[in-house]
Amino acid sequence: MLGSVTEADDAVQETMLRAWRGRAGLADGAAARGWLYRIATNVCLDQLRRGNRRELPVLEGPAGTPRDALSTKPRHHWLEPVADARALPPTHDVEQALVQRQSLRLAFVAALQRLPPRQRAVLLLKDVLGFTAAEIALTLDTPTTAVNSALQRARRTMAVRRDADDDPSPSALSSAQRQLVDDYVDAFHRYDIDRLVALVREDGTLSMPPFTLWLRGRDDIATWLRGRGAGCRGSRLVATAACGQAAFGQYRKHPDGFRAWSLIVLDLDARHIASMTHFLDVETLFPRFDLPLTL
Repeated sequence: MLGSVTEADDAVQETMLRAWRGRAGLADGAAARGWLYRIATNVCLDQLRRGNRRELPVLEGPAGTPRDALSTKPRHHWLEPVADARALPPTHDVEQALVQRQSLRLAFVAALQRLPPRQRAVLLLKDVLGFTAAEIALTLDTPTTAVNSALQRARRTMAVRRDADDDPSPSALSSAQRQLVDDYVDAFHRYDIDRLVALVREDGTLSMPPFTLWLRGRDDIATWLRGRGAGCRGSRLVATAACGQAAFGQYRKHPDGFRAWSLIVLDLDARHIASMTHFLDVETLFPRFDLPLTL
């Protein structure tokens, strides 16, 4: 709903506080799940009324060039990645696992931010959490007809955005994707740029929030990595999982060891890396992934 693990933590605390204060209103313990989701949804809607919509650089403007000036926007402007370990409950249901992973993907969450808040809530409650239209109507205190209408509009909007993102990740990495990730790590550690960009889709992207600049295509990405991004040579990667996708903590080499530099989230299609997003707000993000700030 919020596009930020930081704000989500605050929302959970506020939800529990409201639930504790209003616990006398829960007459039937069996109804606790829906009652808590109603409180949580309203907490999120209250936050979203402040008007902030989190973004990814690739959705804000046209692709830049490796020579463009660098500018930044505040941390609260950008979408934040979430650790799979914090957001994905264990399940043996393959279909459910797929839905859960897809609901965390950066492209999906970024597209959600373009929906009006109530449409956002309806879509998540129905398609991710499996609520019925009647349960959603009760949660949002709105007629069932309004729920169905909002759901139709939200699905239409999301379908258009999915057409531009035509090869979503499966519920688990395929053997080819696992090999792709292994090749990426090896090429990055060797800083073999030719091999690295060969793993990227021809129209693949590189972005680095909080920088607004983003690049599209193998040539521009290679130019960046050989030029202004060459400080990444000699870095080390520590594997993690974020947004239902392969991810790494990147540590740049320093005289006294290795220091946290970025949290890299890879979006993979069946054969290539579709996007590489380097989140540079390491002091906020690394502790949430149980990653140290130095190696």
